[in-house]
Amino acid sequence: MTEPPTNAQTPSEPVLTESKIFSLNQLAVKTMSNGGKSWNILHGTLASGETIAIHESQQPAGIPPNPPHQIRHSEFIFVRQGTLEFQHDGKSERVSAGDVIFVAYNTMHSARNVGDGPAAYFVISIGGDTK
Repeated sequence: MTEPPTNAQTPSEPVLTESKIFSLNQLAVKTMSNGGKSWNILHGTLASGETIAIHESQQPAGIPPNPPHQIRHSEFIFVRQGTLEFQHDGKSERVSAGDVIFVAYNTMHSARNVGDGPAAYFVISIGGDTK
């Protein structure tokens, strides 16, 4: 297994040292070709040294998911609406509103909306390639 990189800050990343509110309705929305939407909430370095990025994603029902991808950081995915099928490590698991997914460093994974309505979730990426 590949070792995680150290959490060295790059000069372009803001150091997050002050409390702040982030309102989704004041952030730019990115619409994907499959109709999904994403809001980049923040990217920076915590005062304790960890690199962090947060975004919200929404997947309409019945669309193809993003292809499986491998991450070089750790992620927590907080499902706030709908039902997702989380595929990882040869497994397929269903998660619903209120559930939390942990995606370990270097994991190949994907998530797809398997519900009747939209699925919405927040992703908190920590360390590594959080870009």
